[in-house]
Amino acid sequence: MNKNYIYLTILMLVLGGGLFLLPEKNNNKDVNPEEIMWSTVQSTRFITTDEVAKMIIENDPTLELIDVRSEDDYAEFSLEKAINIPLDSIATEDYQQYLGIKGLKAIFYSNDDIKADQAWVIAKRLGYKNIYVMKGGLNSWMTTIIEPVKPVETASSEEFELYGFRKGASIYFTGSNIETPGNDTKAVINVTRKKKQSVVEGGC
Repeated sequence: MNKNYIYLTILMLVLGGGLFLLPEKNNNKDVNPEEIMWSTVQSTRFITTDEVAKMIIENDPTLELIDVRSEDDYAEFSLEKAINIPLDSIATEDYQQYLGIKGLKAIFYSNDDIKADQAWVIAKRLGYKNIYVMKGGLNSWMTTIIEPVKPVETASSEEFELYGFRKGASIYFTGSNIETPGNDTKAVINVTRKKKQSVVEGGC
């Protein structure tokens, strides 16, 4: 079994167990920790970078991207139309208006899975539905969408089809061709420069 998966599973179980220590709230939506711990091992809570890219390109109206990194990281760059709710603010009432919006899929992301997973656990504990984690975070976004690797010649037609999509998505998000050997110009993520702002100003 993949060591990273084992580590992540242990981390999520610890986080889920730690939710027993959170103060009780008068919120009928609260989900019991046992249910959360079971949910953490379900792959359905993840959405791939390919799915997210497709939703952005197609202007999917159900997409709500939530960057749970720090305000400074968010100000440096973010995915298109993402709003910033730092991890330590997920449980505060000021930001909960952006969770559980009917008809929207709230997709948490960070640099990897760790902070996004923690945000998912907190939101799940608060009873919110239609919440997901972008698998692999921005690290995976870079290696799959921005700089996709061409499959080997013996790869299946499905792998080449996926590569074709990723190549097109890379051009869409960077505005240029994918980096090729001998080309010193590196692809950069299509980002939206932001001033310090509230979630309301940067929201959906």
